[in-house]
Amino acid sequence: PDLTDTMIFASYNLNNGKSFLLSFPRDIWSTTLKAKINTAYHYGGFFLTREVVKEMTGQPVHYILVLDFSAFKKAVDLLGGVTVEVERTFDDYLFPIPGKENDECDGDKEFGCRYEQVHFEVGAEKMNGERALKYIRSRNAVGEEGTDLARSLRQQRFLAAFKNQLLNWRTLLNPKKAFGLIAIFASSVVSDLKPEE
Repeated sequence: PDLTDTMIFASYNLNNGKSFLLSFPRDIWSTTLKAKINTAYHYGGFFLTREVVKEMTGQPVHYILVLDFSAFKKAVDLLGGVTVEVERTFDDYLFPIPGKENDECDGDKEFGCRYEQVHFEVGAEKMNGERALKYIRSRNAVGEEGTDLARSLRQQRFLAAFKNQLLNWRTLLNPKKAFGLIAIFASSVVSDLKPEE
């Protein structure tokens, strides 16, 4: 729970309203840490994460937000799912099953019981929270979708789709959804963003 499965540097230009996202592969090596970048939060919380990202980008990091998987799923489900354009069909035969990380699988040396197959077809798909999490987390897909770059692009594509649905008037004018999202993020997001900012 204290490793950052996904790290995205986001920048927003107040003058022109443009935003920029830069995903960090979780296994990228940090010379400062002498470890993978996804361990920064584990070893030094916000301070070390901020310093490592600043070192790699050459840009200041003003705020950090940490969101866990359960909040992600709840937020997607509260919106009624999010429609994402899947660019390529892919299969991941090694998607980890939560709670099975230490299962001995009755002596199976391949530890097959720890994994499930996930499959995505090209085209638009409305995903619930569980399905969306598999889409953005898959890292052992067969072919091009099994790369860190493909995974990062899927995450960014999903964030854009989530943002579009979040800012839809049907969401913004629905008090149950709006207050529900505020409650999810208030109880699940860890941040150094001050409320008045």
